[in-house]
Amino acid sequence: MAIILGIESSCDDTSAAIIKDGVILSNFIAGQKVHEEFGGVVPELASRAHQQNIIPVVDTAIKNAGITKNDIDAIAFTRGPGLLGSLLVGTSFAKGFALAQNIPLIEVNHLQGHVLAHFVKENENDTNQPKFPFLCLLVSGGHTEIIVVKTPSEMEVIGKTIDDAAGEAFDKCAKTMRLPYPGGPVIDKLAKKGNEFAFNFNKPKIKELDYSFSGLKTSFLYFLRDRMKENDKFIDENLNDLSASIQHTIIEILLDKLYKAVKQTGIKEIAVAGGVSANSELQKQMTIMAKKHKLNLFIPSFGFTTDNAAMIAIVGYFKYLDKDFVGQDIVPTARFGL
Repeated sequence: MAIILGIESSCDDTSAAIIKDGVILSNFIAGQKVHEEFGGVVPELASRAHQQNIIPVVDTAIKNAGITKNDIDAIAFTRGPGLLGSLLVGTSFAKGFALAQNIPLIEVNHLQGHVLAHFVKENENDTNQPKFPFLCLLVSGGHTEIIVVKTPSEMEVIGKTIDDAAGEAFDKCAKTMRLPYPGGPVIDKLAKKGNEFAFNFNKPKIKELDYSFSGLKTSFLYFLRDRMKENDKFIDENLNDLSASIQHTIIEILLDKLYKAVKQTGIKEIAVAGGVSANSELQKQMTIMAKKHKLNLFIPSFGFTTDNAAMIAIVGYFKYLDKDFVGQDIVPTARFGL
């Protein structure tokens, strides 16, 4: 039996979770609304908020789990990738907690956490997890990758963005349409009332399984600029259709490469992870693709799509079983590939 405390502080969410033998006991998240007025995350403000939130967040997670700090067998924390100032807060707390409680310290790659979030059990009878090996489309504000997941500790990136991530494309296009931050969920909502075929945007031609969203983002900007010259109310009058059309294009780009990966690898188990996996249209189109090609699809619960400590704790649990621990000399890193 193992009880793991997970700490997540890679960006602007301070989170702590307790997992017992793979089953989630608590998962508490404190967000930071201070960034909304700036249209994006301000690193200095994020790290200060983490300092204020970390202790009450951990305390709440422990209480909600119905345990005490003395019941915890190990502490897992996000080492990277992420904002260095934010990572420092979580890393420093984890090192201090491990030292004070005399328990093992476990470093976790944030991206590995997103992928393995599928293995967080809601209860002891929860068996809804993908079988190894499986393909995972990891899609978020900072990352867009296709990963072959061979074991909990062995993953191979076979496709990735060569510039911007899909989540960044959503947010930047939303900002161009003067929508609030974060823009991805707003586009998802508006798109439900729009026509996805109202406007056609060119998809980039990138070799193999890699992605590119920079050109799409730029062409969308120029498209709006030209239309606004003709009609300064163009965005307001076509907001739903614009949202549906750009969302349709981004999702088509994502799924074209994912299905190509399915054909190349022959793997029939597919999963999606990361913040953009919460997009309702992406989930719908992945479900259609899975049914059409007889694939086993796994979509995480909404609470496990965005940054959260449960995904860090589950990686910590697997590493605890392998006795994969680190020392007090460990430091966070802003760049940390799989």
